[in-house]
Amino acid sequence: MAKPLALTSGEPAGIGADITLKAWLRRADIKLPAFYWLGDAASLDRRAKALGLAVPVAEVAPEEASEAFARALPVVATGHAATARPGQPDDNSAGTALASIRQAVKDVTAGRASAVVTNPIAKNVLYRTGFRHPGHTEYLAELAATKNSTPQPVMLLWSPALAVVPVTIHVSLREALAQLSSELIASTARIVASGLKSHFGIARPRLAVSGLNPHAGEDGSLGTEEKTIVAPAVELLRSEGLDVRGPLPADTMFHEAARRSYDCAICMYHDQALIPVKTLAFEDAVNVTLGLPFIRTSPDHGTAFDIAGTGKANPSSLIAALQLAARMAAA
Repeated sequence: MAKPLALTSGEPAGIGADITLKAWLRRADIKLPAFYWLGDAASLDRRAKALGLAVPVAEVAPEEASEAFARALPVVATGHAATARPGQPDDNSAGTALASIRQAVKDVTAGRASAVVTNPIAKNVLYRTGFRHPGHTEYLAELAATKNSTPQPVMLLWSPALAVVPVTIHVSLREALAQLSSELIASTARIVASGLKSHFGIARPRLAVSGLNPHAGEDGSLGTEEKTIVAPAVELLRSEGLDVRGPLPADTMFHEAARRSYDCAICMYHDQALIPVKTLAFEDAVNVTLGLPFIRTSPDHGTAFDIAGTGKANPSSLIAALQLAARMAAA
């Protein structure tokens, strides 16, 4: 029997519990891979009852989750009670969310789970308790660090319609410009190419690299970063045998015909990558972290405090994240 996926609780006041419950209810219809929820069983049971969902909850050990999955939603306790009400984070929210993430990483590292799938967190809630990472991606890299090295996490947003990677991630636009370098572009592209080969079965990934400025700098008249930063990275990658082209104007990279010409778009900053993928695939895009020593996926949306506990949350992106994690683990 395949090892289950470790699914974190996410922010207790958000929609993580809602979409987890809804996803489990569809397990037979869509052949959902077995997973267990890391968190407080009592809080999940309360949310199920509040939503009027007939979901039995069973507290189990990770090794028992796959067998229990057909009859009940397996929960592996983290020892942190979740007391927050829907839409109302409280003093326990941050500790509960972070404990769930830490335990998921421990479980997959120890071989008790095949991959980590994370429910959404509220970074502003974490920041108030001293959390110093820009987001999930960077925190997972720290958890995966060894005495000798810290992995470079790469955020891939994947959907059947489009796959994109931002070179700079959760930083301001000003900071993104300061961080951008040929070395960062090249190392990011290498990790993407390796991940597409090993986890997605693409023998020779085709990467399209965007420019930074409008019209990719218009031959230097709208900025020189394409000539001084992006193009040297592309040339280096080509010399290493990778199928890479660019810098390309970002405004013409995402129409249907253009998308057929590459497997992944490498973009220079967060919104340059995420706006097109969220426009094309808002409900089924998946956030994948490449460059880690384990598989991690996540729904590509936030905590949605405004609809938490109302029954309106759509589990499509979580379902896609669970299915993709299982596919990557099998590969």
